Amino acid sequence: MNIELDFPAVLERWPKFLEGAILTLELAFLATVSGAVLGTLAAVGRGTHSRLIARICKVYVEAIRNTPLLVQIFLVYFGLASVGLKLSAFTVAVVALTINVGAYTAEIMRAGFEAIPRGQIEAAEGLALTRFQIYWHIILLPAVERVYPALTSQFVLLMLASSVCSQISAEELTAVANYIQSDTYRAFETYIIVAVLYILLSLVMRAGFWGLGLVLFPRRRRLGTTL
Repeated sequence: MNIELDFPAVLERWPKFLEGAILTLELAFLATVSGAVLGTLAAVGRGTHSRLIARICKVYVEAIRNTPLLVQIFLVYFGLASVGLKLSAFTVAVVALTINVGAYTAEIMRAGFEAIPRGQIEAAEGLALTRFQIYWHIILLPAVERVYPALTSQFVLLMLASSVCSQISAEELTAVANYIQSDTYRAFETYIIVAVLYILLSLVMRAGFWGLGLVLFPRRRRLGTTL
């Protein structure tokens, strides 16, 4: 059985691939930033003394982590439409991805918070630091530094998982690939190219997070550690 590959017929659509790759990065960036904030707040909520807030955060985390991302996207997409809120597919994708990655970020951040020694917090209180100073310098930043590699891996996985947003016609990379392969009838070549592009996007994101880590955590740079 002979397989004839015709990559030029697919590669001539490179502007479309580029548009899809850029949109994928935009999705990943927006969802990463908003998901990091949401996840951190949820992690703080799970550790609060308020049982109601802690329970709400726990239900949110467990519900998201135990349902498929595609189902969550459909719930947001059709749920908002059913109440008359018409949003673009891109906006719905950002919202759904934010909700999804926020739950996983919450668990990662909770592990980081729990890794902070209690004595370290008591020492800060003994130095008469304000509550904000204690939380920012003694708890939050050290916790983020401890779990930063896990966070970056989760955010890269988020970028890869954004491919399912093609199901609601968000014009990201996979949606573009679906269109190109249906137009050229070169599915194998198309998805080989898309796979390579996803690998490149992953490398770009990891390099970006590595550089950000050097800026945020200069102590790691001085110690010669890598993320």
